[in-house]
Amino acid sequence: MAASALSNAVLSPVSPPSQSVSSKPKTSLVKFPNPRSKPFIALCSSDSDAAPNHDATPIELRYPAFPTVMDINQIREILPHRFPFLLVDRVIEYNPGKSAVAIKNVTINDNFFPGHFPERPIMPGVLMVEAMAQVGGLVMLQPDVGGSRENFFFAGIDKVRFRKPVIAGDTLVMRMTLIKLQKRFGIAKMEGKAYVGGEVVCEGEFLMATGSGGSE
Repeated sequence: MAASALSNAVLSPVSPPSQSVSSKPKTSLVKFPNPRSKPFIALCSSDSDAAPNHDATPIELRYPAFPTVMDINQIREILPHRFPFLLVDRVIEYNPGKSAVAIKNVTINDNFFPGHFPERPIMPGVLMVEAMAQVGGLVMLQPDVGGSRENFFFAGIDKVRFRKPVIAGDTLVMRMTLIKLQKRFGIAKMEGKAYVGGEVVCEGEFLMATGSGGSE
């Protein structure tokens, strides 16, 4: 009987397993990161609703230019500075006797970039302060305040902070606001802030010395 059972076990066909086995073995691909390669990220979107719609307006027509309250010729009639030290290109807002907002277009052709620095052109902080003082001069040299080209001086600075570097290609937007004016002593205190792309890059307090321009 034992021999018969053994014979039946050997000769009986073996039933295949319930799951089908592929003729080719399955393999999984494992990717190891390359420490020398940088990750490449491609941002693609097929959803047209997610992309901003500008009605097919070319980019050069989407953004209006700064307004012109004083052009460079009017600025030259007020400020005594000349090349290479006139650092205000346009006045875009002016409140008589109170404040002024002006711009300085920073370009690689500015004469300070070859030395500051040749490999990384950055506008010197002292020239940012000077440009802001010149905007303050546009306020102080107006008849509303009583200053004059002959007796106007940059007297001092305080609490100056440089927040971010200004590089070639930036547009420096400077606001100078008159805080206090002592006409008797010819001293004015102003608050200044400079922006690039809406972010503060420089700020501080300024002292201006003014005079009537005539002999007493």
